Amino acid sequence: MDLHFGDSKPTDEERAAVDALLGPPESSWEGADRCDTDLRWARGGREARDRRDLLLPGLHAVNDRVGWISEGALNYLCRRLTVPPAEAYGVATFYAMFSLRPRPATVLHVCTDLACAAAGAGDLCAGVEARLGPGSGVAVERSPCLGLCERAPAALAVRAGDPVRTAVSAPATVEAAVRTADAPDAAPAEPPAVAAVPQAGDPSLTLLGRIGVVDPASLDDYRAHGGYAALRRAFALGPAGVIREVTDSGLVGRGGAAFPTGRKWQATASRPDRPHYLVCNADESEPGTFKDRVIMEGDPYALVEAMTIAAYATGAHTGYLYLRGEYPRALHRMRHAVDRARARGLLGDDVLGQGYAFDIEIRRGAGAYVCGEETALFNSIEGYRGEPRSKPPFPVEKGLFGKPTVENNVETLVNVLPILTRGAPAYAATGTPGSTGTKLFCVSGSVERPGVYEVPFGTTLGALLEPAGVREGLRAVLLGGAAGGFVRADELDIPLTFEGTREAGTTLGSGVVMAFDDTVPLPRLLLRIARFFRDESCGQCVPCRVGTVRQEEALHRIVERTGADAAGDIALLREVGRAMRDASICGLGQTAWNAVESAIDRLGAYA
Repeated sequence: MDLHFGDSKPTDEERAAVDALLGPPESSWEGADRCDTDLRWARGGREARDRRDLLLPGLHAVNDRVGWISEGALNYLCRRLTVPPAEAYGVATFYAMFSLRPRPATVLHVCTDLACAAAGAGDLCAGVEARLGPGSGVAVERSPCLGLCERAPAALAVRAGDPVRTAVSAPATVEAAVRTADAPDAAPAEPPAVAAVPQAGDPSLTLLGRIGVVDPASLDDYRAHGGYAALRRAFALGPAGVIREVTDSGLVGRGGAAFPTGRKWQATASRPDRPHYLVCNADESEPGTFKDRVIMEGDPYALVEAMTIAAYATGAHTGYLYLRGEYPRALHRMRHAVDRARARGLLGDDVLGQGYAFDIEIRRGAGAYVCGEETALFNSIEGYRGEPRSKPPFPVEKGLFGKPTVENNVETLVNVLPILTRGAPAYAATGTPGSTGTKLFCVSGSVERPGVYEVPFGTTLGALLEPAGVREGLRAVLLGGAAGGFVRADELDIPLTFEGTREAGTTLGSGVVMAFDDTVPLPRLLLRIARFFRDESCGQCVPCRVGTVRQEEALHRIVERTGADAAGDIALLREVGRAMRDASICGLGQTAWNAVESAIDRLGAYA
């Protein structure tokens, strides 16, 4: 592709997709018909830079309408936004859900990640690919985790058009997946979000208590069940009072890093540089994680309220919800909730009549695990490749658009609601002194009742798995997802706290608990984890870019028995793993060796 502006023209459909997002072009430089007063002017300077963040939505607009992004469409979008085509090409090729080559209007994404692999995704893929070959009008793509682990194996059909249509088949059979791809509009409706909550109806639930009780589309129903009481108390306390409550509660981030939330909020609020931004990270791409999806689908107004509180406390007036592209129903629910809240004065220039202005913009990811890292997410929103930034400076100093930014994931934010309604002491009384409150765990794999479970911190792994119904022959449990670690079947007394898992030599991560019985081929599972990290590495730093490839190569040799010396390959894995952990820029490379290391050391894999 020519990486300069060329002569390729967009089709009428591609032009319409871009114009629907950006409005009609204002000059012939941007693609308007030439007129006497035009003079071929183009935006420049700050005005051009301020439009760069519309690049990712523009790519989505074309991809959604046509199914792929042609050179003419990219050219037109770049002229509209005054973005060099070389840079836009680099952004478009960064994301797995975009295609810059012609492909059918319908794409069927079939998950091949851990939970689905254990549930027979390999046979599903082979069967679907045999049925939907060339000429079928459907492109079949093997996909990383779709966040539907409680219904594995899973497939997602996306049909381009105006509007784009999506449908999910899960648990999928070959016949069901093919029918979904052939006719997304006629696919059976997905089960409600409450189907993913085996504890539904339990009065002790805090974060999941409204799921299955309230209508997720009804703002009135949400308010009738306690909605917006927390925001009213926030306004009564004032920003400093809210931060004090969150600090005293002991709340720490639920995305895996476990950084104290109150300290993060205070650091952002105290920065004199303005404006401040709030970013909600809903790009939960960790294999085995789906708790944030369940909250957004089943209790979307809770997230809108929680984001409003966080923004008020930290002095932000604009919030961004970065939602992964593989969650079409969550996207629909959150858009509806934001629109209804805005129409009712709960977002906008005067929230609840308190003189505070705040609004939420929803940005879709497009298939990049590394964008779960906060600075990579900022780059993605700003219209650049989703590559992590070096730190310092930290986001509380220079985050989104170079301004102080607080970033939290969905689960962390919705914890703020019970903190304010019950009070910090009551919240901190649940759990342990070092890990307060309750935690959501995504239980999947070799269990009878997979789903999202809410338990107090300190609950043992065995007590969590008991109601899920572990199948006979349990061999191992993966904690924390692909970036986590394995524990043995005789280690189920590990307390599920941040400090307890650290002492046990593993991690809670984002809350993944994936059980595997003795029917699951562990070496193949480790190879899938290695392939995942190789595919998802952004390639920015050498330790991760090279190390993830060398890790996969060594595991391939061991699994296929093509290497003469397995012990030598294991030694190589350790050396490469240490290099990635010590020298990678971000958590992706730093944790890419964790699961493989734990399988070798704790489970005796390849022994």
